[in-house]
Amino acid sequence: MTLLVGTRKGLFELERGRRGWEIEHTHFLGEPVNSAVVGHDGATYAALGTGHFGSHLWRREPGSKWAEVGAPAFPDRPADATDVSPMTQDPWPWTVQLMWTLENGPTTRPNELWCGTVPGGLFRSHDRGASWELVRSLWDMPERTQWFGGGYDWPGIHSISVDPRSPDTMLIAISCGGAWITDDSGATWAPTQGMRNEYMPPGEEFTPIVQDPHRVARCAAVPDVIWNQHHNGVFRSIDGGRNWTEITERPPAVFGFAVAAHPTDPNTAWFVPAIKDEMRIPVNGKLVVSRTTDGGKSFDVFGDGLPSEHAYDLIYRHSLDVDATGDALAMGSTTGSLWISEDAGEHWATVSANLPPIHFTRFY
Repeated sequence: MTLLVGTRKGLFELERGRRGWEIEHTHFLGEPVNSAVVGHDGATYAALGTGHFGSHLWRREPGSKWAEVGAPAFPDRPADATDVSPMTQDPWPWTVQLMWTLENGPTTRPNELWCGTVPGGLFRSHDRGASWELVRSLWDMPERTQWFGGGYDWPGIHSISVDPRSPDTMLIAISCGGAWITDDSGATWAPTQGMRNEYMPPGEEFTPIVQDPHRVARCAAVPDVIWNQHHNGVFRSIDGGRNWTEITERPPAVFGFAVAAHPTDPNTAWFVPAIKDEMRIPVNGKLVVSRTTDGGKSFDVFGDGLPSEHAYDLIYRHSLDVDATGDALAMGSTTGSLWISEDAGEHWATVSANLPPIHFTRFY
């Protein structure tokens, strides 16, 4: 089993040996690595954000060195474009500021990759990242101009989930832009229903296109079950994300960014609670992980092996992952700490407390 850990200053590759989890390889030291995925073709893809030098995508074939490939890019902003931020009235940028997430297409299309960006662009590659096309059906929707940034100045696509039963069905989630479904491989889109955004004006709390899902995670074995860590709560869908039911109680808080869905048990998921809005730190300075095993009816809270006082670790959207067995979890924080649990989150061990701020963890 291998774990990829992307950070503000490089990509780290860990493996489990006789002495436990250890860093075996380092890549792109000094560079922000925002996302990575191992493709159905066996190659590893890494998205880098290099500040003034822009976003770059690299590919490594098994047993080979990294080589740069194509990166998503918007077309030039039309001179007559009228899309502006609803908050500031600034014109939308037609440039990739961040490649926020990389995901595989269906197994029947091993050369297909998807990328979600800030601002809220969805890109598809049919040729293993050599070239990319903007999904204009989503970008050109008039509803896009009502999305607004959450965490970044502009909304971004952070979650992309392909239904393994249907290669043309996909759910995406957008910071302060709701969640959207396509059943025709991106030709048309429909907003999902049932989320509630408590900071919207009275009467607009359930407006689908301004919801703030922080992360969505699908149960691989039961794809209709999807978990959603929202800005002000937890939501669960049992129809592939089309409709959501709110889970109003989760100790010690319903706010958080990360969620991991059990790969085979649709009733089990993990979350990392925090104090929301201007705080965004663990409740009472104690880092914990909450787990439900009954579909959200109740939660257990685990903190064994995690810092229990004066902890200010925030777990980003992509920084909690579960392996294919459902037993091992990896969690990385903004303070550069990395923990692993091998008993479904009940006990944790520190792998490192000295990494750069962690953007994501990913088993493969």
